Amino acid sequence: MAQRREFVLGALAFGTGIAGQGSPILASAPAAPAIARHRAKADRILVFKRKRTLQLLLDQDVLLSFRVALGRQPRGPKERRGDLRTPEGSYEVAGFNPGSYFYRAIAVSYPNAEDRARARAMGVSPGGDIAIHGLDPAIAAKWREEHWMFNWTRGCIAVTNSEMDRIWDRVALGTPIEIQP
Repeated sequence: MAQRREFVLGALAFGTGIAGQGSPILASAPAAPAIARHRAKADRILVFKRKRTLQLLLDQDVLLSFRVALGRQPRGPKERRGDLRTPEGSYEVAGFNPGSYFYRAIAVSYPNAEDRARARAMGVSPGGDIAIHGLDPAIAAKWREEHWMFNWTRGCIAVTNSEMDRIWDRVALGTPIEIQP
């Protein structure tokens, strides 16, 4: 019994940081900055199409990461209106639509100058209305958490509604968005 008491007291001392300078608690960052960072706005959004992930970054640190659904034709950059592809390139948050048909929508500044030039050279319209948004209300409840397993958008980037709330609160107008293959 005495050994168990010593073990428990030792573990408590180690966990609270009073065990000495070598304690991991003393080596970690103070709690206040961690809380502030937890609520901080992202300074960049990074989307990896192949990995089907969206990351919110602050400096070079990943604040949050989400699984995403993409356009029905996920390979390659968007070239024209109606091709069902998700764009690739550098964009920014262009606006917020709380009343979107899909649960909330964050407008992506597609098309950029490169997209317009490529479409013009092909003699087609580049399209538009690309967004990061929540779920289509028509998606059955049993598929909502696994929606990312199917590319169901017309070129947008989709997350669950609760994930959309978290993204909505962590980005601002003008936040850079990088969409990689």
